[in-house]
Amino acid sequence: MPFDLRDIPLDQKAEAALAARGLAYRVIDPHDRAALAAWAQADSRGFHNAVPNEQELEREIGVISDRRVHGVYDPTLDEPEIPVATVASWPTGLSVPGGRSVDGWAVSSVTVAATHRRRGVARALMEGELHNAVAAGAAVAMLTATEATIYGRYGYAPAARATTIEVDRRRVSWAGAAEPGRVQFVAPAAMREQAAAIARRAVARTPGEIDRWPGLLDRVLGTHHPDSERSRAVRVARYDDRHDQPQGFVVFRVRHEGDMAGVIEFDFMAAASDEAERALWRFLVEQDFVTRIRGRLRSIDEPLPWLLTDRRAISVTESHDHLWLRILDPVAALEARRYTGSGSLVLEVDDPQGYAAGRFELEFSAKGHAEVRRLEQGAPDATAYAARRSRPAQGLRLGVAELAAIYLGDVAPSLLARAGRVVETTPGSLALADRLFSSPRAPHLSVWF
Repeated sequence: MPFDLRDIPLDQKAEAALAARGLAYRVIDPHDRAALAAWAQADSRGFHNAVPNEQELEREIGVISDRRVHGVYDPTLDEPEIPVATVASWPTGLSVPGGRSVDGWAVSSVTVAATHRRRGVARALMEGELHNAVAAGAAVAMLTATEATIYGRYGYAPAARATTIEVDRRRVSWAGAAEPGRVQFVAPAAMREQAAAIARRAVARTPGEIDRWPGLLDRVLGTHHPDSERSRAVRVARYDDRHDQPQGFVVFRVRHEGDMAGVIEFDFMAAASDEAERALWRFLVEQDFVTRIRGRLRSIDEPLPWLLTDRRAISVTESHDHLWLRILDPVAALEARRYTGSGSLVLEVDDPQGYAAGRFELEFSAKGHAEVRRLEQGAPDATAYAARRSRPAQGLRLGVAELAAIYLGDVAPSLLARAGRVVETTPGSLALADRLFSSPRAPHLSVWF
């Protein structure tokens, strides 16, 4: 979606709702450094982070200047230039089953100052972002949530989960095969030149991942502030295949507990192949003078238990919803992904905000492609649809949030039906939908945004 983000008109409904409360809703000019710095301070405050220093501000401004940044301002405060609410967003691809991607709108940095809660500020921001996403031509909107009770009211639903995995290093031995390539340490600055290309290939393998942005890779590798204590603790290991082609890397730190052996901690591994993923895990679990390995934001279906002699040495210390998804254009979204088999369905989608509401005819080919058509209201289309196939059209009735939940394959439609969230309008439709919407690879998002 190449265009100037400033061309999107300000959502007048959100602007009017906030103005009625004496607040101003603005888009920040990406060239206004003072306004961006004030916004970054408010964003840090909203997430209870320390006040950023000058170097941190420069890094943050470099990231957000490429995004559409909104602030909500209270002119009656002692510091009216610092917004009381923030949000940033940008167009990006979301990987979907089948190794493809769909045009998405990423929503980030949603904060409301504690002094301005319960005034409809968050609602105005979130509804404004749906407007922005539609104006940008996005088929879906997405975010990572620090709280699980806010975003459902705007049509979002959990669509990919993440876990924290811990391995007791003292109990394990490698049970997998030896990979033909090699792992080597690489300086973070040198890895930065290769990181983007590897990350792009890794993202394409797994539904639920989003495109990486330069500021994220700089932060992960510590190249944005190489002299800081945190950056100097970074270690990078890269896997090269038998042809000496880089296929993956992991960024980690070793945290020491007094004079005891260390704990390896990582939250960024990019593997462009299963071979690279296995090799990097082996590198981590076979290090000496280490008691534990802790990996954050890992998939719910890691292959690791099948690669170690003692699977009980692995524990999942945390499992949570991570990626939240909102379907805006069902036709574009449903046609973007691939499906497991052939068949046909009619989905009746309820959307209180109206963006995705309607009845949709889906025809799946044997190769997993889908043709999607919006049906007009009334019986003639449904009758014609059934007549073309000489049998009643199989179908489901569900809300837009439920459609988002099944979209990447994270949850089966039949499970939502057991919870009363999906209704089978024709017998056999749930079994068909379970098969079609399943994903060979569990959806997973390995970063925060």
